[in-house]
Amino acid sequence: MSTPERAGYFLPYINFRLKNCRRGKKIAMAFTFAAFCYIFALILSAVLIFFAIFHIIAFDELKTDYKNPVDQCRSLNPLVLPEYLIHVLYTILFVFAQQWGTLIMNIPLIAYHVRRYMNRPVMSCPGLYDPTSIMNADELSRAQREGWIKLAFYLISFFYYLYSMIYVLVSN
Repeated sequence: MSTPERAGYFLPYINFRLKNCRRGKKIAMAFTFAAFCYIFALILSAVLIFFAIFHIIAFDELKTDYKNPVDQCRSLNPLVLPEYLIHVLYTILFVFAQQWGTLIMNIPLIAYHVRRYMNRPVMSCPGLYDPTSIMNADELSRAQREGWIKLAFYLISFFYYLYSMIYVLVSN
């Protein structure tokens, strides 16, 4: 196909767009509340990915005796409630945006977070990690496994939100 023929191939499409623009019809992507929710969740899931990576690194340092358990729990416990609240925040936004598939995807982790926080050790500060029990081999391996699973979930969620954001923007 030569260059003039290629230019003629796109001419009806361009002509269609020009006619519709002259008639006052808008041809643009729609920025809906669902698109805003996906953009917001995309940004916050990137933050949660960093939380999960910090979680994994912290327990690896604890496993290799690089840091003591008291200092490690002091650095990890303040991040527990913000992680849970960030996840609940954008899940509630998906309820208002009526994105039921995304809501169903997020509910199991929220249920796990609620159960985990309700069954936490008795401590004076908010958090999950007790310095006296964290060095137990079973507790340490469970915390590391939890960190890797959360990292996988947040990475999958990140790319799902990216795809859904593009889909919602283009489809409307």
